[in-house]
Amino acid sequence: MKISEIIENSTQPIFSFEILPPLKGNSIYKVFGIIDKLLQFNPKFVNITSHHSEYIYKPMPDGRHKRISVVKRPGTVAISAAIKNKYGLLPVPHIICTGFTKEETEYALLDLNFLGINNLLVLRGDEKGDIPNRNNPEIYNQFATDLQEQINLFNKGIGIEDTRIEGIQTPFSYGMACYPEKHEEAPNMESDLYYLKKKVENGADYFISQMFFDNGKYLDFIKRCREKGINVPILPGIKPISKKQHLTMLPKVFKIDIPEELASEVRDCKNDEEVKEIGIRWSVKQCRELLEKGAPGIHFYTMSASESIKRIAEQVF
Repeated sequence: MKISEIIENSTQPIFSFEILPPLKGNSIYKVFGIIDKLLQFNPKFVNITSHHSEYIYKPMPDGRHKRISVVKRPGTVAISAAIKNKYGLLPVPHIICTGFTKEETEYALLDLNFLGINNLLVLRGDEKGDIPNRNNPEIYNQFATDLQEQINLFNKGIGIEDTRIEGIQTPFSYGMACYPEKHEEAPNMESDLYYLKKKVENGADYFISQMFFDNGKYLDFIKRCREKGINVPILPGIKPISKKQHLTMLPKVFKIDIPEELASEVRDCKNDEEVKEIGIRWSVKQCRELLEKGAPGIHFYTMSASESIKRIAEQVF
């Protein structure tokens, strides 16, 4: 079943969450531990992030530097298959532009289709690291809308270089990301909404929002989307603050604001345990208000916060 259908047909607010594949050298049981902790809340799907290789320059004995590729996390396809096999949960792998060639993307789509995993979250991905030929449109999809086009053609049985792909049983359906506080590269919110509507016209059938800490921004964003005719489900993304360093790290990395009421409470904390408690209380308040105001569910970002999310869900779901 499509994620959009699950959201639209559910009689109760849905619970879902995102996980990161474990760092190289760590066990898959780290991922299973997070899922085991949250399984009691009947997650409707689990998102699995995708991470490209990064390049480092290793000094050589002769003084030269050799560029080598470093794979930091196992592939999203493998993690998705493991989750589906062990739990029977619906995995939603991220498919991203950055760091993955069109050919690599096609292989991932072939593998996922073969495994019967047909829901995706389609993203451009973080712009980081030294990626050869990154700006060559013959090799890489430049934007998420380009990636949409490749997936849409794949669904029709057309591969890269117009090759034919036989045996596609279930076409992919996919969601995409949205930004209640505006994408960092958008000149203004009107422009951001223009491209959001284009993504719907191109095939996106739901959105998951970037994390936010001010519900007013999400609710205003929803209102503006509906006024523009963007009527697909939009799940709010929530991440509880759990460390004092999040006060500066989250705004820097994700280009979001933290309300002064929350920031001042965190600043007064003596340690991260106190921060964690404040983060839980704030997120519970956020989630309850969002659901009261009609949000179709809550999507949680588990990065270093799975225990907090468990305690939040116990009070909300």
